[in-house]
Amino acid sequence: MTSNVVVAAGLIIFRRFENQVQYLLLKASYGSRHWTPPKGHVDPGEGEFETALRETAEEAGLAKDQMNIYEDYQKTLNYDVRGKPKKVVYWLAELKKPDDPVTLSEEHTDYKWLPVDKACDTARFREMQNVLCDVDLYLKSRN
Repeated sequence: MTSNVVVAAGLIIFRRFENQVQYLLLKASYGSRHWTPPKGHVDPGEGEFETALRETAEEAGLAKDQMNIYEDYQKTLNYDVRGKPKKVVYWLAELKKPDDPVTLSEEHTDYKWLPVDKACDTARFREMQNVLCDVDLYLKSRN
C-alpha cells in the first residue's frame, strides 16, 4: 500500500543569531496558508535527501554549500492530507552565515526566523511542533 502514500522531504533549517537558535518557517501561498520548513514531493527517480536539497533551493533559495547538514538527524512524519496518507522526511541543517538571504518561490508568501517556542506557535500542526521541540532538545544536548 506504500504506492498510495505521498512522499515529501525537506530540511529543518536553523541559524544561530544574537545568542539564539532560530528556525526557518515558510508561509504557504495555498490552502490554509500554513507555516512549515521548506519541503516538497519526491520526484520519480529522486532520493528523499536529494528532494530535501532541491526543494530547499527552490523554495528558500538556499544551496547545500550554505548549510551544515546533520545527515545523522532524520525525522519522518506520517499524517493524512485530505484523506490520503503522507510521509515527510526531514533532515536538520544549520545556515553557515546567519544573515544569508532567503529567496522565496511563488509557493510561499512570507518567511520567519523564530525561536523554538514561537516556531511551535506558528506551526499549527502538532506533528511539526513535536519535531521542532525534538530538534531543539537535540541541539541543546550537543552543546
